Amino acid sequence: MHAAMIALSRTLAILGGVILSGMILMTCLSIAGRQLAALLNSAAVQDTMPALANAVLGWGIGRVFGDFEMIELGMAIAVFCFLPYCHITIGHARVNIFTSALPDRVNRWLRLLIEAAFVMTLVLIAWRLSVGMSNRLRTGQTTFLLEWPLWIPYAACLVAACAAVLVAAYMLGVRLAEAFGNRDIIGEEQEAEH
Repeated sequence: MHAAMIALSRTLAILGGVILSGMILMTCLSIAGRQLAALLNSAAVQDTMPALANAVLGWGIGRVFGDFEMIELGMAIAVFCFLPYCHITIGHARVNIFTSALPDRVNRWLRLLIEAAFVMTLVLIAWRLSVGMSNRLRTGQTTFLLEWPLWIPYAACLVAACAAVLVAAYMLGVRLAEAFGNRDIIGEEQEAEH
């Protein structure tokens, strides 16, 4: 079961990385295009080589149209794609000023409570994403510039959020077994401490 959850989480994290890499590339192209267009439109270039500058500008050199909308939508999807992997690898930051002095048994029960809260939070988020997606689908709402249907990124986020719920429910089961068995199955050694 653990291998399947890791595989699901890794697949989503890779997808999130591909989306994030695409956004980085698109942002770089947009900035470079914006700068090149400004240079080609400058008085110095227009005075010295107007035909070449206008020919290059005619290719459509400039910012990527709708870059801010694509960043907004892509970032939301990428964040939800990274969430299951962060959770199953115990990548969430924690502050253990007081809990480090507590016995292992108490810490296992605290981890169980935290997992339960995490599952409930993710279920709430997934539910609200489904409501938001249904509303966007029903109303036909689109982005302002690109006029992309908004239900599509909501659906992508919902799929990743449902995967996060599945992974969190699995981790809740692990924490239940740890608390009642009084032994670590997936310990804290991987957690980031701050």
